[in-house]
Amino acid sequence: MLYRLIVQNYAIIENLEIDFSGNLNVITGETGAGKSILLGALSLILGERADPGVLFDKNSKCVIEGIFKVKRSQVQHFFDQYELDQEDQVIIRREISAAGKSRAFINDTPVNLSQLNELTRLLVDLHQQFDTLDLGRSDFQREVVDALAGHPEALQQYAQNFTKYTGLQKELQNLAAQRDSANKEYDYNKFLLDELDEAAFTENEIETLDTELKALSHAEEIKNSLSKVYFQLKEDEQPVLQLLKQMQSSLQALSNFHKEIPALAQRLQSSYVELQDVAGEVERLNDQLQYDGARMEQLNERLALGYRLFKKHGVATTSELITIHTTLSQKLEGVLNLDERINWLENEGKQLLEQLQKAAAGITAQRKAQLPAFEQKVNALLAQVGMPNARIKVEVSQVVLNAFGQDHIEFLFDANKSNQFAPVRKVASGGELSRLMLCIKSLVARSVALPTLIFDEIDTGISGEAARQVGGIMKELAQGHQVICITHQPQIAGKADAHYFVYKTEQAGKVTTSVRLLEKEERINKIAQMLGGEKPTAAALENAREMVMS
Repeated sequence: MLYRLIVQNYAIIENLEIDFSGNLNVITGETGAGKSILLGALSLILGERADPGVLFDKNSKCVIEGIFKVKRSQVQHFFDQYELDQEDQVIIRREISAAGKSRAFINDTPVNLSQLNELTRLLVDLHQQFDTLDLGRSDFQREVVDALAGHPEALQQYAQNFTKYTGLQKELQNLAAQRDSANKEYDYNKFLLDELDEAAFTENEIETLDTELKALSHAEEIKNSLSKVYFQLKEDEQPVLQLLKQMQSSLQALSNFHKEIPALAQRLQSSYVELQDVAGEVERLNDQLQYDGARMEQLNERLALGYRLFKKHGVATTSELITIHTTLSQKLEGVLNLDERINWLENEGKQLLEQLQKAAAGITAQRKAQLPAFEQKVNALLAQVGMPNARIKVEVSQVVLNAFGQDHIEFLFDANKSNQFAPVRKVASGGELSRLMLCIKSLVARSVALPTLIFDEIDTGISGEAARQVGGIMKELAQGHQVICITHQPQIAGKADAHYFVYKTEQAGKVTTSVRLLEKEERINKIAQMLGGEKPTAAALENAREMVMS
């Protein structure tokens, strides 16, 4: 419920604060006193766009603040979704700077208008005269019937299954597209894979073969160099190894004469051993290396195949070629698995569709079961609110399965017992729509908890008994819901649990709007003035007293 509304520096409101009751709140006042301005201020915290031209003082900012008492379950999902701090009361604030910049806050956390509007739709249901948006929406009409049918669990389960079904169908479409695309490439990819299979290169094979070929191509040159090195080390007239041995022996003989000579002799000995090992390796390598024309031809053919595949696939290493082989294998295997997955999804989708059709038929039956009583009750209420010839009829037609079942629900309206029913959005006038909406909401309120209901002069065009009946419906509606009503009808004002009077005052040459909560005697006087003019008669006062007391 809207517990408190604070308005500062808006239009002709300088500073205003209203505490509302949890039941029926009625706002009255002379034409032009500022009732619509008050509603305009309220609409700002409901997410309406701001006009910087509404500032009372152009040098100060405008602040509109609404304090709501809420049940946590009512707004839990919203606060979780946007990770906002939740308390037992929600403070919504809207600020408009002198420069025209607008900001919105929920519990002092900045939010955008979309988020603000999303939250306030959970908190406030604002219905203004000629506002046909809700009543003309087919989803609103369906929601009304569903609220009366009282099958939220069935709807929730159906919606979950429908989401699953649509997700499955989307996956099927994607897989079918993948299969079509893959089939176009399948033969070519199979050819590439077979070519790589036939080549059967192993890790680093082409690089190893290239090294071997280089060695064989220069075998004679390498053997000549190796032979020369071996000859100089061991077989020359003065072999390097023999000279080293002699030098080591000479130094060894002088070891006792200088402390550093033994170390030098040892180093020569180490060099001798190392070179002797080198000579052995040179000899072994020389013996192993033989020119092999057949092997060179074999290597050239293998390398030519490898380099051709390198160029074809745009790679430079055997490892990259093997990676391409693996990728092609996976692609071809994926194509083979696609059909299996598609078949499974088709069977699963068929079963799920059968479940949805059965559940949708059940939901349709539950909806249709509510319609006779709904039509009868609404028509009876229409007669009470001054529309005795008006009739409503609900038409249910079958449509393609959607997230809410298979029904299109349309409220049809006949204002004059002509039996010429047409969609309510096309034929009902503003006043008729307003009263029709009141009748429908009063029925829905018996089945589900509605947010704060605000009615702006929906009683225009009625008086007398019809106005009294409207007041009675609002009074009943307010037993379980907070209702705020702006009215000109004394019959409705007399039903209020809290009666607020809007008036203008002038101070220092400035006209401002103020609001005050009327005490009992003040209420009687104001209602009497609504009945009989500025100076009410005794009869008007008595009539007003009766309205307040009844």
